[in-house]
Amino acid sequence: MQDTDFTRRAALVGTGAFIAAATLDLPGPGPAQAQGIPVNQAPGFYRYKIGDITLTAINDGFGKRPLEGFVRNAELADVKKAMEQAFLPQDALNITFTTLAIQQGGKLTLIDTGNGDSGAPTSGTWMANFKAAGLDPKDVSSVVFSHFHGDHINGFRLKDGTAVFPNAEVMVPAAEWAFWMDDAKMNAAPEGMKGAFAGVRRVFGPIAKDVKQFEPGKELLPGLTPIAAPGHTPGHTVFALTSGNGKLMIMSDTTNHPALFVRNPDWSAVFDMDGPQAAATRRKLLDMVSTDRMQVAFYHAPFPATGHIAKHGNGFEMVPVQWSTAL
Repeated sequence: MQDTDFTRRAALVGTGAFIAAATLDLPGPGPAQAQGIPVNQAPGFYRYKIGDITLTAINDGFGKRPLEGFVRNAELADVKKAMEQAFLPQDALNITFTTLAIQQGGKLTLIDTGNGDSGAPTSGTWMANFKAAGLDPKDVSSVVFSHFHGDHINGFRLKDGTAVFPNAEVMVPAAEWAFWMDDAKMNAAPEGMKGAFAGVRRVFGPIAKDVKQFEPGKELLPGLTPIAAPGHTPGHTVFALTSGNGKLMIMSDTTNHPALFVRNPDWSAVFDMDGPQAAATRRKLLDMVSTDRMQVAFYHAPFPATGHIAKHGNGFEMVPVQWSTAL
């Protein structure tokens, strides 16, 4: 009897998911998966409420980044250890992209626009997910940009020059505009940055006279207030969104992946233009949202990229929201 039981247990372990699927009446791998053919996930959008405001997180895929050199002020061994502790690969990081659509008072506002057709091959899912959420580019009334890195602005204008949101008012941080649209700064920039300057001009050049620049602290739309968060870029901006008792901090690129930069807020990502200032901004904002128990939304956190921040040792921890099928 013991031998029979042992054999049965070994068979269960050996056949893994197939036994589980049969026992629970769950589907096993489909034909495409069995043949190793890539299969897309379900549409990447997620709705939630802040007070009376409806937000939709729109996923734009991911880009893969080698881990070596990704954190500028930490030893690679320490970065790998942080990845291991988060059950993530230790050779590369999949950096996800998630924008926000805000619906209130019959208006549709976007915070950033994703990669468009200019990102990594594994990105560019934004429009399909946006439409799957029942949203239409023609209905976008405002696009608010946090900063001018390509993964945040290129979705506004495609490579062929097409403007994706023809009816949208465009609002940008004044400090960000002043930096990237300055010819002297572009001419003095290292070769590696000149492409970024050119990209900003490609996106905004045709509408430059109509772009509205904003300063931090002044409400842009009902409940949406920009807050200066420099370091990642000179004019990098986060946004406080409030409605009734609900409050959310849209953290933009205050951190990259939370497993690295929420847990270790003094680390600086290779994308931070001013590493020490970015780290100081990061720690200040993380401390504020954890103390105030504000919900947060990150551009580069795992989808749906929203949760809360808890203090943990010398750093912090991101606590994801509980997924809900209801608003």
